[in-house]
Amino acid sequence: MSTQDQPPHTGKPGTTLASRGIQPRFGELAQSCRQLVMNSLAEHLGQVFGQVDDTLFECADKAESNQLQSLFFDSMREIRKLRPKIERSYLRAVAQNFTDFFQGTLKPATSAGDLEAERLSLIENEEYEEALQIINMVSRVKARCAQPLYALEQRLALLNNGTKLSEDGNPFGPQMIAQAFREALTPCPLPLRIKIILYSLFDQHVMRGLDNLYAALNQRLIDAGILPNLKPSIRRSASTPPAANPPASRPVEETPLGLTPPPAGTPSSEATPASAAPPNLGGPPPSDPSALLSSLSALLGEHRRHAADAPLLGGTPSISSFAPRGATRTYSASELLEALNRMQRQSAEDLAQRMRNPQRVEGLKSDLQQQLDSHSPRPGEQKLSDQEADTIDLVGMLFDFILDDTCLADCYKTALSHLHTPYLKVALQDKELFTQHQHPARRLLNALAQAGVMYGEGDEERGLLSKMQWVVERVINGFSGDLLLFEALHEELDQYTQTLQHKVELRERRAVEAAKGRDRLLSARQQALEVIAGCLEQREPPPIIRNFLELTWTDVLVFILLRQGAQSGEWQRACEVAEQLAWSGTLLDEAERERLQALRVPLLEDLRKGLQLLGGYHEDGIRRLLQDLVACQHAVQAKQPQLAAKLNPPLAASTFGSMFEEDAGEPAQPELSSTAKQLSEQLMHIEFGTWFEFDENGQTRTLKLSWFSPTTRNYMFVDHSGQRVAIKPLAQLAREMEQGQARIVSDERNSPLMDRALTAIYRVLQRFTGRAATPR
Repeated sequence: MSTQDQPPHTGKPGTTLASRGIQPRFGELAQSCRQLVMNSLAEHLGQVFGQVDDTLFECADKAESNQLQSLFFDSMREIRKLRPKIERSYLRAVAQNFTDFFQGTLKPATSAGDLEAERLSLIENEEYEEALQIINMVSRVKARCAQPLYALEQRLALLNNGTKLSEDGNPFGPQMIAQAFREALTPCPLPLRIKIILYSLFDQHVMRGLDNLYAALNQRLIDAGILPNLKPSIRRSASTPPAANPPASRPVEETPLGLTPPPAGTPSSEATPASAAPPNLGGPPPSDPSALLSSLSALLGEHRRHAADAPLLGGTPSISSFAPRGATRTYSASELLEALNRMQRQSAEDLAQRMRNPQRVEGLKSDLQQQLDSHSPRPGEQKLSDQEADTIDLVGMLFDFILDDTCLADCYKTALSHLHTPYLKVALQDKELFTQHQHPARRLLNALAQAGVMYGEGDEERGLLSKMQWVVERVINGFSGDLLLFEALHEELDQYTQTLQHKVELRERRAVEAAKGRDRLLSARQQALEVIAGCLEQREPPPIIRNFLELTWTDVLVFILLRQGAQSGEWQRACEVAEQLAWSGTLLDEAERERLQALRVPLLEDLRKGLQLLGGYHEDGIRRLLQDLVACQHAVQAKQPQLAAKLNPPLAASTFGSMFEEDAGEPAQPELSSTAKQLSEQLMHIEFGTWFEFDENGQTRTLKLSWFSPTTRNYMFVDHSGQRVAIKPLAQLAREMEQGQARIVSDERNSPLMDRALTAIYRVLQRFTGRAATPR
């Protein structure tokens, strides 16, 4: 560790961090920076509250219910009252952080990674949602402002007696800025839905304004002579070199490449001391990314020492096995990077032709060794260092995992495989590819894979493949060490996938709305059939009356129920008409016949209105049908059943009768087993959006549960394109799950590609080194 990295120490008893003060010559400058930050944050926070009313009004205008609309309007008034309190609390917290920083008492804010790993599974849902809002806001700023943030932290450290800052120990960093706003909202009695709107506006106005604020802060410190020649760059460990093709003043030959953890005191927040003991290599994969990388390095070292020629994940041999057997010297960092640069240039040639076939990992390793040998001043005497070999093998296993990933279609695997060379360059230069979830290259690779999984079916497949190939081409042609290229490509890909996501969501929404409409229709028809069944119970009217009620008047009841509702007078009268018509087809006594004579005219008028409502009868057809019904009534009362039976004119088929064969519910099945019953109980509480895998005809389909019908107890599934592809009754789905033909997709498969890959590589290396007790 250099003296610059060490905290100042006077050696006097009683000297503590809290007793340190800001260097006197920087006092005015520090206050100037503080004022700049406070003015900027106050201005942008004012913009947040200035837009609250318009945003909530728009939400109220689109509200799905009166209750929700009232919530938005009530919240407008409540936020106006709370605004002064929130602003004071927020700005006071930011100012206090700055003061604590220079007094040495500032505690780093809880980082996004810490929240994910330690807290989110333990806190309540509302806290979880708020924590996710903070994580997402902070992550975006860190990815977007990595360079200016790094430079600002170096300058603030010098301003504060050279005390090095931790990643989230910057009083003006995104974590502190966002956390202060969350703490200001905590005592406010606002519903979570409203808080999320406030977080969104805060992200839009305050967090996005940090780009200009950090630039202004750095410039003010530069003007004051604070590290004016510092070149802002992505944080790297001390053991990693600068970008490829570096200036002559920083020769990469002197900087080793590989997986070795950086020494203590390096500026990387992910750094772990070289002497730190690795975690238990026989246990599960560590959740901490740095610990996972350290464990992978240790396992690769064991594999190299004991079985260097044995194949790795995917059956590909280690790069060490390609080296000349008698080699004793190692290639320099610049020789390795130059070899990769040549390979990258060769890949760019005739790239469209190359991308028709996947880039195999073994072939790339062979090409790399050939490049090294052909340009070596000592052919047959040189080999790669162990650290570099481990990095090359780790990246190779990552791309072998991609080529074997069952979540991706072959066309997307082929496209992604051609990123191997540039990603190997990234890994050799910047180990944070493996330890930082927000690393630009890692985010881009994860996003490409996720797009292939989520939107790589149906009409979008060809367009998405073209977009993915375009991104790969841009990386191969354009990457020369600047990670901003990955960030720019990720933003462009994100815009494209958002358009695809909108299309998918629109299709799914239409499918759900159609299913809900069918369900309402089916429910109304079942209710109408129950009314007709009640009218016909213990009655045997002639066929014309029975058929008219079961076919025609049932549809009339459905229309009225859907339009007017079960509490309407129209519905009550339509049910009464059905009852009177069924009654009129039975033999009546004298008093009842007189009542029928009095009811006949209004009854016929209501029947006419109902038939007109259906729209399937012309006026002449309605008149003839009503005449036949009256004739039937007279025949029944005249005790002439044969004549009544002959009156059986053809009736129009039920409009809805043939529409519900698919949704009519599951036919009678054997009783469910106890296991299937338990599964059906669990399925009743499963959330929409859950992904399932189904084994059908030797193939596996991944479908999303989009809706459940409480009427039919049917589950509706859509594919990745949002199209409805399956309807499964509850009992059938439970049986399929019991038999292993259906299963819920594990959370691990929903994880980002690199997370899944590194976990799989860890487990494979455990088996190869004998660390795993049983195969996993």
